[in-house]
This record gives sequence, C-alpha cells and structure tokens, in this order.
Amino acid sequence: SKPFRYSARTWELSRRKSISPHCGLGSNLVVQIKQNRVMRVLPRDNEAINECWLSDKDRFSYEGLNSEDRLTRPMIKRDGRWIECDWQEALEFTANELQAIKHKYGAKSIAALGSAYSTLEELYLLQKLMRTMGSGNIDHRLRQSDFRADKQLQGIPWLGNSIADMSRLKSVLIIGSTLRKDHPLIAQRLRQAAKSGMQLNIVNPIDDDLLINIANKVIVAPNEIVKTLAEILKAAIEIKGTRQASEVQQFVNSMGVASTASAFAIASSLIENTPAAIYLGNLAQHHPDYSMINMLAGLIAKITEASYGVLGEAANSVGAYLVGAIPEISALSIAKKMNLAEITGLNAAQMLGFSTDSTDEECQAFILMNMEPEFDTYNSQQALKTIKSSKFVVSMSAYKGNAGDYADVLLPIAPFTETSGTYVSTEGRIQSFNGVVSPLGDARPAWKVLRVLANLLMLEKFDYEAPEQIRAEIFPDELEINHYLNNTLGSLDTSIKVTEGQGMQRIGEVPIYRADPIVRRAESLQTTHDALPPRAWMTAAMMKDLGIAEGDQVKVRQGEGFVHLEAAHDEKLPVNCVRIVCAHPETMALGALFGEILVEKL
Repeated sequence: SKPFRYSARTWELSRRKSISPHCGLGSNLVVQIKQNRVMRVLPRDNEAINECWLSDKDRFSYEGLNSEDRLTRPMIKRDGRWIECDWQEALEFTANELQAIKHKYGAKSIAALGSAYSTLEELYLLQKLMRTMGSGNIDHRLRQSDFRADKQLQGIPWLGNSIADMSRLKSVLIIGSTLRKDHPLIAQRLRQAAKSGMQLNIVNPIDDDLLINIANKVIVAPNEIVKTLAEILKAAIEIKGTRQASEVQQFVNSMGVASTASAFAIASSLIENTPAAIYLGNLAQHHPDYSMINMLAGLIAKITEASYGVLGEAANSVGAYLVGAIPEISALSIAKKMNLAEITGLNAAQMLGFSTDSTDEECQAFILMNMEPEFDTYNSQQALKTIKSSKFVVSMSAYKGNAGDYADVLLPIAPFTETSGTYVSTEGRIQSFNGVVSPLGDARPAWKVLRVLANLLMLEKFDYEAPEQIRAEIFPDELEINHYLNNTLGSLDTSIKVTEGQGMQRIGEVPIYRADPIVRRAESLQTTHDALPPRAWMTAAMMKDLGIAEGDQVKVRQGEGFVHLEAAHDEKLPVNCVRIVCAHPETMALGALFGEILVEKL
C-alpha cells in the first residue's frame, strides 16, 4: 500500500522539519504539506540518530492525523448526552468540577495521567497544574506495573550511551524486548553491528525472528526472567573470580540458582567482547518484577563492565521524568528547582487501582492527556473500572475514541504536527520542533489548554504566551542534561520479593501498530501483517492438554473479564504461557499484561 501515491504532485508540496513522536529514538522527519494537510513523511538524514532511515511506523502514521475520529470541538456530557460547546464553556465547566471535587474530597483525590508521547511543555504544565493545586498524583508510566525501585532511582533511566555508540558494540544483552517491533531502527543498528562481529544475546519470553544472528538466547516464561538473570550474574562472578561485596554475594546465594551453560555463555560474551552493553526492553519495563530485573541487570553490567540502559518506550520517556511527570520529584527532576510544593503522590498503578501497594486514597477525578486507558495501561480491565467509578473525568485528546464511555468532558488537543514542542530522546538528546500545519477545527495545543485551565483555577504563575517561555522555565541557563541521566539504583534492596506466578501465564505485548493513539488510526498500518486480529498463541503440547486445535475459538478469562479469540500455534513459546496482545479492542476486557489467565475451548 502506498497511501501517498497519486495524491499530489511533488512541486505542490511544502516541506517542513519535524521529530517523530513515537518510539524513543527521536527520528528526524521531513513532513510534506499541501493545503494545510500532511500528505507525506520522509526521513531527514541524521547520522547520529536515524541515519537515512525511517521506520514504517514513522513514515505512515501521519494517516492517523487526518483520521475520521479526530475530535475537533470541545464536548460536554449533559444528562448522558454529548453536546458540542465552545472552549470557554468547556474549560469553565472543567475548572468548576475540579474545584468542587477538591473542595469535597481534597486535592489529593485528583489524578493526572499524561502519556510520554506528549511534549515536554505539555507534561511540565500538567504536573505544575497538579502540584500547584496540591496533588502529587501525576505519572506518565502508564504500562509500568512495578514501582518498587522508585525510591532507589539515582537519576533518570535512559539508554546508557549514545545511539551512535551502539554501532561500535561487540556484545549486547537485550532483556525483554521484541526488538524489531519495539525499536525498529535500534534493531537496524544492531543488525549492522552483528555483521561486523557483534554478539547479540537475548533473554525474552518470545522468540520471534529478529533477522539478526543471535549468539545466545534464553526463552523463558515471564516469571522465570529474574531467575535467568540471577544465573547470569552468578556466572559472571564465577568467571571474573572476584570476591564481590558481601551483600551481592549473599544476595546471589539467597537466590539459590544453579550455574547453567547458557548463563555462562552470555556472561562470557559480555566479559570477553568489549565494549559491551545491556539493555532493558519494553517487556522488561512492563514486567511485575521490573525492579528486580533492573537491579540484577545493573549488577551484571557492573561485574562484566558493560554499559547499561533502558530502551525508551516513547518519544518523551526521558523528558517526562525530567519535567517531573512522576509522583515523587526527587533529585532526578528539574521540577525540583521550581520550588513546587514537595507533595508525594500516587503512581499510575496506585491511581488506577492495580497496584500491590494498596492505598486508602481513591482518585475521584482524572485528567487524561494523550492517552486511552483501555489501550495504554498495564491492566486495562482495572483501569477502566477505576476511571468509570470516579466522579469526574476530562479527556484531553486529539481523538474521540471510546472516551465517550468514561469521560465527562472532551477537550480537542493538537497532535505533534499542529503544535510546537520538545522531546528528549532515549539517549538524552533534546530536540524542539514547530507545528507544520494549523490545528484542525477548534483543536488547540495542550499547553494552551492547560494554561487557560490553570488561570480559571486561579493558580499562580501560569501566564505563558508561547511554548518558548515554558521551555525557558524548564531549561534555565545552560542545562547539563547529563547530570540527570543515571541508571544506577541506590543501595541493593534485597527485600524485594519476586511475584509468585502459578498457573497459566499471559505474555501481553504491545503490537507495533497499536502502541499510541496516532498509529492506531493509521489505515495503511492497520492493514499489515502486524495488525492482524489478536489470537491466543500457544504450543502444541498446551493445545493438546486443553483439547484445542489450531483455529478453534477459545474463551480467555482474566480477573473479572473474558474474551473470545482464535487459538493459534507457536512452538517457540515457553511452557504454560499464552501470548495475547494488548492495546486492542478485542482484548481490552482482559487484565494484567503478565497476569494469570484461564483458557478453555468454546
């Protein structure tokens, strides 16, 4: 499919520069415009980032900008019916409702979830609005489920080296990533490096073809990943023959793991081939034992002297931390300098009610920015339940989507092509861009919407006329961003217990063309093989146990919800695991991405 073909003459198009809002790479784009409409997107050469390449996601997602589902007028729900209105009415209604909830339940009953596809300016104002109102309930880590390492963070999680440096690596260990789908252009760099002799090592619950020669791989169930990393750590200590600090030694002994051949192979690959690097992928970041995976990977890196980092999931995964779109603004955020009230709040899992750390506080109002809870959270079933049972929900989005089912106000905000803004990529590179077309209908840049909302709420210091003023507040003087980037965790927290998984496990991954609201609405991408309807993938042995044949309809239960899917066969999956995607209308009734599930023949 070539959606641009025959739709315009090249000389009729004007060209504008922009930055990709999707994965954390920060690919440089040329956007071609005709009559205030984006017609085509091409790569802009940048050797340090995307070279001359562009992923299909970046190239074709522009179709989502012109989607029929675009929200172009503010809307209010009155007596169960949606009514279009002007901005003044919509924002006054929103401000009054938020004031009423603050008055009745306290500021800490108000919560904000902003996705990391938003600009730095938008995320900064969202957290500033929340904290100035008196609530610390702000988070961007919508698909994260384990926040136990938050107290140990010494800085902002990032790639750990520059993107260009990846080409020079001699050994890499990737933990929990469907690399080609999550980070296509990082996969492309590693493929080139592998051709020059780099050894690629994988620990993952999924064994898709990465089109790269793989030196060693360990494919295990999600709840075996921690054990696998402990084995690699043990092997690394034995190979190095170093006496580790007693606490590390005790920790490894307490894990009670055996030395395995694959663990030795991976540890020696990292030790013998320098420079080496270890990266945590999206699956690892969503995992219910992320804190433990993070800690073990950091220790392996320390002992093997590899660099260590996190593959940023979205355009602003680093930037969102930087501007304090997290509940605790510790030293790792420049929001610390803003003298905003030091209010700790709830993380995304606590706000949405699927956290293991139970809190007594219930959120009565939600401000949702650039996110759809049914597709963008770790547990869509629980997220929707929590949001629907709250008193007031405002959805700031470029799209209508399903927000009519749970929101009380819809505020049309501009996507990246219709606003100026800044992204901080996974390597910590700050890139600002301008809008390339004017906003569709009555849509407005989210920073403007937040500014006016703050004015109506009578909050101080929200008198911005342009995004540059917000940027100047975020980046005072010459900001050295490197001071904030740090993947090290503080003291070794050996008290963290591994979640016990019984029964059948779901492997819930985010498909490449379902990851964010724009991509989900790009028609060409939705006709590709990667966008086929969800199925329940399992091994032949598992199908036999369940009395299921390939192609049968099965009922998949998780928590209080269930869905009907077609059974499909994948012999490379770990034992007792079923691979079922999330971020899809057909699976959004299910719960945790890595929870226990039940499968039965219909």
